[in-house]
Amino acid sequence: MDQKYRDAVQLIKTAILQSQYEAAKSANEKQLMLYFGIGKYISLNSRNGFWGQGAIDTISEQLTRELPGLRGFSSRNLRNMRVFYEEWSTLDTSNNENYNLAEASAKSSYGFDVQIWQNRLPNLESFSVEAFLGISFSNHLLIISKVKSYDERIFYIKRSVSEKYSLEQLKRSIAANDFEHQGNLSNNFSSTLSPAVKAFKAINTFKDEYLLDYINVEEIDIRDSADIDEKVVENAIVNNVKNFILTFGRDFAFIGNQYHLDAFGEEQYIDLLFFNRELNCLVAVELKRGKFKPSYLGQLQGYLSVLDGYEKKPHENPAIGLILCKDMNKSFVDYVIQDYSKPMGVATYKTSRDMSEELKKALPDIEELKRLLDTENE
Repeated sequence: MDQKYRDAVQLIKTAILQSQYEAAKSANEKQLMLYFGIGKYISLNSRNGFWGQGAIDTISEQLTRELPGLRGFSSRNLRNMRVFYEEWSTLDTSNNENYNLAEASAKSSYGFDVQIWQNRLPNLESFSVEAFLGISFSNHLLIISKVKSYDERIFYIKRSVSEKYSLEQLKRSIAANDFEHQGNLSNNFSSTLSPAVKAFKAINTFKDEYLLDYINVEEIDIRDSADIDEKVVENAIVNNVKNFILTFGRDFAFIGNQYHLDAFGEEQYIDLLFFNRELNCLVAVELKRGKFKPSYLGQLQGYLSVLDGYEKKPHENPAIGLILCKDMNKSFVDYVIQDYSKPMGVATYKTSRDMSEELKKALPDIEELKRLLDTENE
């Protein structure tokens, strides 16, 4: 095909995909606003006893009769809409006393007023209507059911938008308690990275604990428990590198494991090497089976020096190092890491063997996922 035709195909293809994305995004926003409005209407009429017992079931059945093939408006889903509204009713800017669902529908306005949104949640400046309307109804229901504080809910909403979380990925994030672990990494970024905004981005890129629940050492064929070391965990990570990257974040790209460094005749091997697109730098990850030791920082600093001197591209930022260990004294790590000149952080990790029964139960269950996905399928 002639180059000008190939160019035309790419331009038209891009336009089509962009249009499809905008249409899907718009459809999701309209659906959420509709559900919010219906949820409000049901709440106002059912909670005060005006409708009487069994009203929601009756309404759902009649809707099915009058609109054959209608999906998404089962009695359970209507109740979910009511919960959706009631849990976020603080954001409702419309008049409750004379609420008219037909009028709200005609105006496509169900109480979302961008101008006064921030007045309702003054401590959450970076939270927007667009973020709230940017995730699916199923994701909203999951957040509502698992998370109670507004700050934490908004964290997972924003994370779902930025990471494009599926329902299962969101549930994993909540089960791993990412809200509590984000931004708490032991590190020296503030003193080794400039400007400050770069250090802030780096701090918020990594967590202080990672849940590698797909690594089950009991299922690995080994003869001696002493063989359960860094190599076992490393191999499991490599075999599940997609899950590992999703645990770390979508901006990570996997370069390789046991990455060979050869400088000054000294051969060294980095356990795992990644590239982070947001930070525009290489990220060296060292796995340690036991408790943190200060010597790990010296080893990692040596790797970072060679990466910066021999591997880093001219347009890239200096490499960052991360030590993943099974245990550490955070106060001690915070103290000793400040004496190092290369940007490094120390985090812990858990595998399926380390997980409590409570945490295992919090991870995705296939039947529950199917139930939560009902609203999406409908």
